[in-house]
Amino acid sequence: MTSNITVPGPVTLVVGQEELLLDRAVAGLTAAVRAQDPDADVRDVTGLAAGEFGELVSPSLFATRKVVVIRAAQDLPAAVANEVIAYLADPSEDVALILVHAGAAKGKALLEAAKKAGAREIACPKITKPSERIAFVRGEFQAAKRKISEDAARALLDAVGTDLRELAAACSQLIADTEGPITAEVVGRYYTGRVEVTSFTVADRAVEGRTAEALEQLRWALSIGVAPVLITSALAQGVRSIAKVAGAPRGMRPADLAKELGMPPWKLDRVRQQARGWTGESIARALQAVAEADAAVKGGGGDPDYALERAVVTVARCRGGR
Repeated sequence: MTSNITVPGPVTLVVGQEELLLDRAVAGLTAAVRAQDPDADVRDVTGLAAGEFGELVSPSLFATRKVVVIRAAQDLPAAVANEVIAYLADPSEDVALILVHAGAAKGKALLEAAKKAGAREIACPKITKPSERIAFVRGEFQAAKRKISEDAARALLDAVGTDLRELAAACSQLIADTEGPITAEVVGRYYTGRVEVTSFTVADRAVEGRTAEALEQLRWALSIGVAPVLITSALAQGVRSIAKVAGAPRGMRPADLAKELGMPPWKLDRVRQQARGWTGESIARALQAVAEADAAVKGGGGDPDYALERAVVTVARCRGGR
């Protein structure tokens, strides 16, 4: 878990491949700037064409402070990367440039140039070991001034899985819905009989474009007796949530936006990440696929399982306009 984030200087590197931690680091840095200057101009982009970087870091007409977040900096075209490297030699004091980089060999010249220029670095390494996931879960509860036993943390991993976003969401839900120390018994009571958790996992993987994982979760859900109608319902809710976030007013503070959309902050954070790569056209196509599957599982088709698989594949492929 990323913590103790202070106001960023002219250039900050957020390095790693753990998406949740990367997003949290960027959110923390942005919040730190806005705490000092509520009217700061924040630009958050993925992918730039030649010439666009200069416009991004130019002084704002409407704010004294500017935050420019460039995600997937390792994928910038050579011409754009060179523009950024040139800028690093004399960055503006009124701009907080945040470069989000995977940290691998790709785009290494930009990474090294930023380090050489004295950029502050925040590491967000991939969490892969069970002990690291246990530590992550315990950290989530510590941040909320709550306690969870190691047995309970392991039980939560068994119930939810290893995806960090899923774990973070589960921790938030337990913190909000329970009181006192979290034990393995509490986790067991909370998840016993909650088959909708499995259906929502299918939906999350589908809207994130993770076809193979979505299909794996779907087959598991069907094998343990999750009703097909719960899965189509979860798929529909997942796509509709993306539609709500995509159509929401821009520039609102996260807390105000969560209230406007009727979502808890943890869910808004997840859906905003899931919404990347979706368009109005792909949302409509996905909803149509889910509607067809829903009709099939309610008796309008010959093979409900096949209808669900087809819907899951279609939804996953809709992300990114495929």
